[in-house]
Amino acid sequence: MRRASDLGTVPQEDGLPVREGLTSLLPWRVLRRGSVVGVAAGEVPGMTSLLLALLSGPSGAGAWCGVVGGTGDLPARAVAEAGVAGERLALVPEPGAKWAEVASALLDGFDVVAVHVPQGLGGVTGRRLAARARKRGAILVPYGAAPGRIEGADAVLSVVGGRWSGLGQGRGRLREREIVVSSRVRGRPVRTTLRLHGPEHAEPVADVVPLSSRRRP
Repeated sequence: MRRASDLGTVPQEDGLPVREGLTSLLPWRVLRRGSVVGVAAGEVPGMTSLLLALLSGPSGAGAWCGVVGGTGDLPARAVAEAGVAGERLALVPEPGAKWAEVASALLDGFDVVAVHVPQGLGGVTGRRLAARARKRGAILVPYGAAPGRIEGADAVLSVVGGRWSGLGQGRGRLREREIVVSSRVRGRPVRTTLRLHGPEHAEPVADVVPLSSRRRP
């Protein structure tokens, strides 16, 4: 089956690049095709920012990305600020009970598919989606569950700290955000700090279009 990214240029055969700062959190320093990389929810806010930061690297390389569920409050501006190409991003905000089938279909033609699974991902469904990703050479990104609830993942990233900068003496603009992200690489805990620019640094991109309104390439 022809992948959506075949229409563009995605030269990496075995993996897709990630933005600077995330390489040390992954065993392969890229998003390896056929892998499962979780983005966990935690007590510290920043999960959505981390997810978009993870997608921005492949997106910048020409990859097509899909997000299933959990995107009801995700505006196009947030996507632009994160550096994700809206014209190559398909959103399925409310997949309902068929979310696993939707995710499986996207894995057939997209490079990276993020799936909102607040109750966790495991069991038969998790194994089937992971097998689909391996077979199709896609990357499955379950997100929204506690770290221990994303079973079978090759890596799980979590936000464990962060702060905004730019305000001073009660006035000013939020210019930059820092989030501290943790992972385990070959059994060893790893942490890094990502710096995310504020809204004034956003580059204009095409609006994100829900998958139901998008014509498949």
